[in-house]
Amino acid sequence: MPNFLKCSLCGEEWQTRSEYLKDENIRLIGYQSNFRELELGLFLFNHLNCKTTLALPANQFTDLYNGPVLEKRHTGTVQCPEYCLNQSILKACPTQCECSYVREVIQITNNGSDKE
Repeated sequence: MPNFLKCSLCGEEWQTRSEYLKDENIRLIGYQSNFRELELGLFLFNHLNCKTTLALPANQFTDLYNGPVLEKRHTGTVQCPEYCLNQSILKACPTQCECSYVREVIQITNNGSDKE
């Protein structure tokens, strides 16, 4: 069975997503949006042991979210605080839009939670 991830710099391996998210040496530092296909956005993690950044597609984490996925995006409107335009902002978004569920996944992921 393949590992969840192997660090591209130091070679450290994580067997499961849960193990990866609970690792104290892994820090979620950003989210790079892909507005054409949200699940292809990138979650950016720092691996503190070797000081590298690992980029993982959002679709590796979106199953952690159990709520509704809205169809309309509000980016560029007065309702939008533009969190998705700044990759270092990781807080939940108060706007109810298509991007909201990814922001919720960020909260779950940032807390080291996993349903495995």
